[in-house]
Amino acid sequence: MYKFTLPLFILLLGGFLVECTQKTAPIDYTSFVDPYIGSDGHGHVFVGANVPFGLVQLGPNNDKEEWDWCSGYHFSDSVLIGFAHTHLSGTGIGDLGDILFMPVSDSFTTKEIHESPYPWQAKYTHADEIVKPGYYSINIKKYNVQAELTATERVGFHKYNFNSGGNSKLIIDFEYGTGWDELTKAELTQINDKTISGSRYSTGWAKNQQIYFYTEFSKKIKSLNVISSNKTSGTKTVLIEFEGNGELLAKTALSPTSTEGAKNNLQNELKSWDFESTIKEACTKWNAELSKIQITTENPRDKKIFYTSLYHTMFVPSLYNDTNGDYRGTDREIKKNPGHETYTTFSLWDTYRAAHPLYTIYQPERVNDMVNSMLDIYRQQGKLPVWHLHGNETNTMVGNHAIPVITDAYLKGFRGFDAEVAFEAMKTSALLQERGLNFLQSNKYIPADSLLESVAIALEYAIDDWCIATMAKQLNKTQDFELFSKRAKYYKHYFDKNTMFMRGRMADGTWRTPFDPVASKHRDDDYCEGNAWQYSWLVPHDVEGLIELYGGDKTFTSRLDSLFSTEQKLNAGASVDISGLIGMYAQGNEPGHHIPYLYAFAGEQWKTAQKINFILTNLYFDTPNGLSGNEDCGQMSAWYIFSSLGFYPVNPANGIYVLGSPLFDSASIKLPDNKSFNVKTINRNQVNIYIQSATLNGKPYSKSYIRHSDILEGGVLEITMGSIPNKEFGLNNEDRPTSNY
Repeated sequence: MYKFTLPLFILLLGGFLVECTQKTAPIDYTSFVDPYIGSDGHGHVFVGANVPFGLVQLGPNNDKEEWDWCSGYHFSDSVLIGFAHTHLSGTGIGDLGDILFMPVSDSFTTKEIHESPYPWQAKYTHADEIVKPGYYSINIKKYNVQAELTATERVGFHKYNFNSGGNSKLIIDFEYGTGWDELTKAELTQINDKTISGSRYSTGWAKNQQIYFYTEFSKKIKSLNVISSNKTSGTKTVLIEFEGNGELLAKTALSPTSTEGAKNNLQNELKSWDFESTIKEACTKWNAELSKIQITTENPRDKKIFYTSLYHTMFVPSLYNDTNGDYRGTDREIKKNPGHETYTTFSLWDTYRAAHPLYTIYQPERVNDMVNSMLDIYRQQGKLPVWHLHGNETNTMVGNHAIPVITDAYLKGFRGFDAEVAFEAMKTSALLQERGLNFLQSNKYIPADSLLESVAIALEYAIDDWCIATMAKQLNKTQDFELFSKRAKYYKHYFDKNTMFMRGRMADGTWRTPFDPVASKHRDDDYCEGNAWQYSWLVPHDVEGLIELYGGDKTFTSRLDSLFSTEQKLNAGASVDISGLIGMYAQGNEPGHHIPYLYAFAGEQWKTAQKINFILTNLYFDTPNGLSGNEDCGQMSAWYIFSSLGFYPVNPANGIYVLGSPLFDSASIKLPDNKSFNVKTINRNQVNIYIQSATLNGKPYSKSYIRHSDILEGGVLEITMGSIPNKEFGLNNEDRPTSNY
C-alpha cells in the first residue's frame, strides 16, 4: 500500500486538478477565424460584427461605390465614413448599407455638409482595427474616438469612447446606401431624452426596401439637429450631441415591420447595457456553430481557411422577422407569425450547389424554416424566390433554384413543411411564361436569337426539372414525373457533337456562328458569366447522359483533361467573374464547382483527387485576397468545406457526395441524436493526395462516393492515402457515383 504525506497529497491533487482543467477547457473556435479573408480582391465579404444568420450585420463602410465595394468595405481602402447596420457579403451587386452611424468630436462642423459627400470621413489603417467574429473595433484618430461594435440577431450594439475634450457627437446618415441602394424616404423621431426611432426606405437592387429602427443611448441627448434634408426623401443626415466626453453606448434594433417591432426586438434581445457580456454572448453563439465540425490538422493555414469558410456560410440566409415572428412579405404587407423563422437573402443561383446541401448536414434545425420561408414567398408573389432580398424579388441570375433546395430537403427526410404545397410551388414556378420558360414549353429549347444567355438558362432549368420529376416520383404524380423527366433531358439540344461544346441554337435550329468556345461577353452572350468551355459540363443531374453524348468514358475524361490543360486565353472584355482559372476551368465562379468531381463518374476518381487537392492548396489562401472570386453568400466557402472534408454534392439534390481528396488528418461532424460522422485519413500529407483504399465503420468500402443517409447514421469513414494513384479505386461501374436518386 502506498502512503502519502498530506503536503504530497495536496501537491498531487493540485496537479491533477490543473491537468483536468487544461484538458476540459473549451476550444475557442473563433480564434481560428480571420474575418479579413475575402475582403480584398474580388471576394466582397462583409467585415464587422454579427451573429450566425442574424439580420443585423454592423460594420465599417468606405466611401467608394465601385464593384469591389459591394459589401461596403474593401481591404485596400483607408477612408471610414461610418458603421451601417446591414450589409451583403460576397455578392456581385451592392445594396443595403442601412442607417449609418459615425462618432465625431467637437472638431467636426457642419459647414461642409453640402459641399462634399461624407465630410465627416476619417482616415484609418488596419493597425487601428480589431476584427473577430461578433466584434469589430477601430481607433478613429481624427476624432480621438475608440469605436467598438457587437451585435445580437436584431440589435447592433455600439460603444464609443470619446477621448477629446468637449462634447460627444454622433452623426446618423440615411442617405448612404451601398452600391445601387438609393434613399427614397427617411424619418427620425426623438422619443425621449435617450431614445430615437425611425425608418429608412430605399430602392436599388431590391426595389422597395423598408427598414425600421429603435435606438437607446446611455446618455441624455443634449441636442438633435437635422443637418441635411430635402422635400423628396425628408431627413438625410442628423447630428446628435451629448454632454461631455467619455463613454457613450448605443443600442439600435432593426425591424422589417415597424418602429414598434424594432422596440420590441430591443427589449426582447438586449435589455442589458453590458457591452462586454454581449460580446461574449456573440462569441458563444459563433463557437456553438463553428464547433459543429471539428478538424485535426498540423497546418494552421488550413485550419484558418476552414473555420473562416465555415464562418462565411453563416452570414446568410439572414433572419427577416421580429422576435414575435412577424415579418414583411414580398407583397409588402405585414404578416403575422407563421410559426417559423422567416429568412431572406437567398442567393440561390450560387448557394443551391453546395451551401444549402451543407446546411442539411450541419444546420438541420434551420432547413425547414428556410424552405417554409420560400413557400411563403411563393404564396405572396406567385412563384418561388429567384434571388430574394429584404422582401423583394430581384430576379437576378438564371434558373429557379429554390427548386433543388426544396427537393434536396424533402429527399433527405425533412418533413417540417407541406410537401404538396412545395410541389405546387415548384411546378407553378417551372410552368410560368417568363424568363425563357415560354420557349422551353413551345420549342423544347431557348433560341439564342430570342433571349440572351440561352444556353446557361436552359441548362439551369434542366437541373430544376430533374428535381421536380424526382419529387413527383416520390409523391406518386406520374404525369408530372413524365413531363419533367423529358424536360430534364432538354440539355441535349445544345450539345454539338462536332465541336463537343454546348452551343447557342437559333430559332431555325442552326447553331449560332461564328463560334469560339473561349469567347465571353459579360451578360451579353449565350452563357451567364462564363463561356462554352465552362458550361458544357453543367449537367449534374445526368452525368451518365453527358458521358454518352461525349462518346464514352475515355472521350469524356480526355475532354475534361483538355478543360484543365488548354492554353487558350480569355478574350479582352470577358466576364470578370471568370476567375481562378486552371486552363479554362474557373473556380472563381459557381457554374463549374462540380466539374472536378465528374472524373469519378467515368471511373477515374484519382483525377478528381488530383484536381481537388490542387484547388484547395492553390486557390484558397489565409490572406485578405484569399478567394479566387466572389464569396457569393457562402457558396465559395461551402465548396471548400465539403472538398476539404473529402466529399462534394455533384448533383445538389440526390443525396450522393463524390469523394475527392481530404485535406485533414481527421474531421468530426456533429449530428442530431448525439451522433457524429468522422472522416479519418491514414498517411495523408502534401504528397499523399490519392485514395488508396477506404473503410466505412470498419468494413472495406470501395465506392468513390458516400450517401447522405450513411453520414446521418454516424460512424467512421477511414481513408488510406498515397502518393501514387490507385486507379482501381472507384473504377468498377458499381463503385461509381450516380447522378440519379
